[in-house]
Amino acid sequence: MDKLNMLFLHRIGVPKTENVTFENLDSILEKTARAIPFENLCVIKNRTTDITKGNLINKVLTRNEGGLCYELNSIFYLFLVENGFNANLFRGVTYDPIVQQWSKTGRTHVVIIITYKGQQYLVDTGFGGNLPLKPVPLNGDTVKSSNGEFRVEKANNEYGNYVLYMKLKHKHDDWKIGYTFDSTKVVKNLLELNEVQKIILEHPASPFNKKPLVTRLTERGNIIITDTSFTEWIDGKVLTKEIDNTMFNELIKGNFGMESH
Repeated sequence: MDKLNMLFLHRIGVPKTENVTFENLDSILEKTARAIPFENLCVIKNRTTDITKGNLINKVLTRNEGGLCYELNSIFYLFLVENGFNANLFRGVTYDPIVQQWSKTGRTHVVIIITYKGQQYLVDTGFGGNLPLKPVPLNGDTVKSSNGEFRVEKANNEYGNYVLYMKLKHKHDDWKIGYTFDSTKVVKNLLELNEVQKIILEHPASPFNKKPLVTRLTERGNIIITDTSFTEWIDGKVLTKEIDNTMFNELIKGNFGMESH
């Protein structure tokens, strides 16, 4: 068994004897979302490395850190390919609901599309607390998971030909735009994602180069830790408390098993 495959299954708590198939991908996606945090600590500390298979294995599977979309979806893509999936990476643009426009950082969201039995599906393990937790077909059908409802519709905008819509459980009453992506532009080489990382690291509009953020889904909601607050969603109820730097370090160690330095 490939080292990446073995380490990945171990990280998400799945026996290495278990076959990874389209049928159990829902369960794999749930376990991944609860085990591997969405976090930007390397960006904040300017400790990023090139996006390569070896570096991703080292960061996410050996050091047990998390990452941003271009890291989380890249390693999940490699894991899918290792398990015989027909998968590709694509770049998209997130939607900023506050200013109601596409992100000024451009095509910096990275997603996976798999093809199974002639049907294409969006797979995303790198969208913070907004994860579908299931493959979402590109035919407009709605999927429901423990995190809410999701659908992908054909579109025609300056950044893509599909849009992901979401209605998060306990958070949204109506459908919201998540992001757009272009299914005609395949990421041919992981090294292309170094450009994404560079923009995230340097762009003034990047939401991830300002303050630390560590978050992951839990059985009943999610946990979000920044340098000033600890927020926990449990069954739709939100608890927030102010924290300081010392508490931040203790909380990410306690909740994620990570060191902040």
